[in-house]
Amino acid sequence: MNTFISPDNSWILWAIIVGSAAISIYLEQKYQWAARMSGAIIALIFALVLSNFNIIPTSAPTYDVIWVYVVPLAIPLLLMQCNMMKIGKDSGRILILFLFGSIGTALGAILGFELLKNYIPNLAGVAGMMTGSYIGGGVNFAALAGAFNLPGEVVSATTVADNLLMALYFFVLILIPSIPFFRKHFPHPHQDEVENFGKTDETKTIASAYWGRKEISLKDIAFAMATSFIIVAVSKVIAEFLAEAIPTSNPVLALLNALLGNMYLIITTISMICATFSPKFFGEIRGTQELGTFLIYLFFFVIGVPASIVMILKNSPLLLVFCLIIVIINMLVIFAMGKLFKFDLEDIILASNANIGGPTTAVAMAISKGWVKLVGPIMLVGTLGYVIGTYFGILIGNLLGA
Repeated sequence: MNTFISPDNSWILWAIIVGSAAISIYLEQKYQWAARMSGAIIALIFALVLSNFNIIPTSAPTYDVIWVYVVPLAIPLLLMQCNMMKIGKDSGRILILFLFGSIGTALGAILGFELLKNYIPNLAGVAGMMTGSYIGGGVNFAALAGAFNLPGEVVSATTVADNLLMALYFFVLILIPSIPFFRKHFPHPHQDEVENFGKTDETKTIASAYWGRKEISLKDIAFAMATSFIIVAVSKVIAEFLAEAIPTSNPVLALLNALLGNMYLIITTISMICATFSPKFFGEIRGTQELGTFLIYLFFFVIGVPASIVMILKNSPLLLVFCLIIVIINMLVIFAMGKLFKFDLEDIILASNANIGGPTTAVAMAISKGWVKLVGPIMLVGTLGYVIGTYFGILIGNLLGA
């Protein structure tokens, strides 16, 4: 499909992406309605509108740069103050919720299959593929599509349905902390901490109070970016080496290969080791949260780009319904278990996000809401999904007859 801006017009696309992120941040810090939505969702909506009105393409090399380079660079920046000695409790709670959510995803896939198996071809394979994807992420999606030999058109249609649902799902998750029902029935200490920043001046939004001006030097910027680039580069080398060195000849080694060969897990591990064992150096670099958060806003824009409403209504509306069933059951299970065990609302939201969207989107949400203490834990827990997602997917797909 032709668009007003072609996929190879990189400078214009970069201008739109960065400009949209800047406007989103401005609106979030200027207006209360935008602060309640969050700048991340505003950036995502900009992308949805621009792509669905054929102004920008749904795929382009520029978007790939953000996935391949920008997101990895954001992770070390955001973890430089994540001392592992202080996050054990948070990780434990989120891990429990994440595992409950994984079970919810599997149950949702089974329910969706039983309701729609007579209307959607190859649904058993799709159920297995989406189970893996909604516990892990894109890596599991691709692996299971190959494992079940799904036709290309089925995979493409499911991808479109998944992209649109993700955009809507993130919108709902980000709004939940501002909905009175959830605030009444769940503790929300991290959200309270963020909101307390804005109580000193009623003219300010929560976002503008939280992200107020801070002293920063050229040396801070240089050290922050240099550290991030070095950690990503070293992590990539280590992950590639381990992926090649560790065989996959049996399930235990295959699990170890998936875990240690994952670049995002290595980035997270090295970043948190640095922050834990050298907190004086890394913790005192100013501006890391601001730089990392801005990069994440670019990522949120790119999430909204492929969500074509026309294509889903035309080609695969029932696949959207199937994916929606999985997401609803996942959320019901996680919120029910969170309520039963009296977990924080923020833990529940991020655990569901880590299931359905993966660790990267969960980290992005934690950052966009100002829950910086949960960035490290959710990255660690969410990465586990890459390891167990394929196993869950294979189990459910075979159980349903794929």
